[in-house]
Amino acid sequence: MPNYTTEDLLQYLYKETSKERSALIEKELHTDWALKEKFDVLTNYLTRLDTLVESPRPQSVMAILNYARSSAEVV
Repeated sequence: MPNYTTEDLLQYLYKETSKERSALIEKELHTDWALKEKFDVLTNYLTRLDTLVESPRPQSVMAILNYARSSAEVV
């Protein structure tokens, strides 16, 4: 029984594994409940990341713009 890492599961989720490797991981997911649990947690995280929308604080944007203006004036 191979020992799959979190990185292995992420590569599988992003379809970055070979067909052979994917088949082995799928087989293990059906028989190893701990691996399946880890896989389900990662899948949940990825789903949440896809729906997460974040924007910088207006203060941060203004600080960057002010810095850019002051740097442009010096040159």
